[in-house]
Amino acid sequence: MQKVTVKTFVAIGIGSALFFVLGKFLSIPVFANTNINLQYAVLALLAVIYGPLAGGLIGLIGHTLIDLTTYGPWWSWIIASAVFGLFVGFAGRKIDVESGTLDKKQIITFNAVQIIANVLSWCLIAPVLDILIYSEPVDKLFTQAAIAATANIVSTGVIGTILLLAYSKTIVKSGSLNKE
Repeated sequence: MQKVTVKTFVAIGIGSALFFVLGKFLSIPVFANTNINLQYAVLALLAVIYGPLAGGLIGLIGHTLIDLTTYGPWWSWIIASAVFGLFVGFAGRKIDVESGTLDKKQIITFNAVQIIANVLSWCLIAPVLDILIYSEPVDKLFTQAAIAATANIVSTGVIGTILLLAYSKTIVKSGSLNKE
């Protein structure tokens, strides 16, 4: 069980702010309120490092802030963002980024996890909740969901992997320091 520390709460605050800024100002529109988003790569990185609580809350708070400053909260997609962060956080425990070495197996694990989390969040949770909460028409929902999932899978796969590799390189490897 990962311990919740002050560091975790600071990560939630900073992560939520980053999620908001990236989602609000650096997203690329592609289809009916659907964008290529860079914030999910940052969310995935922070969820792997700080765990499911941080991942879920960063997705929840960050997405809520974006919606509140745009058109009002769209809870189905906010919940999907939180589930994405939560899922990556739980599954991210299998990725030992804190060791300072990230091998191919861990990169593959990260990408398998983020793909499953994106498909679960955007192809199942978001459209089903859109139907249940907002009585949205089904015809566009699953097209929108597929586009969102694909865009998030690609952006998280590329940028998230780069961020994870870069972060792992900042960790001092055990036994690498010598006393002089």
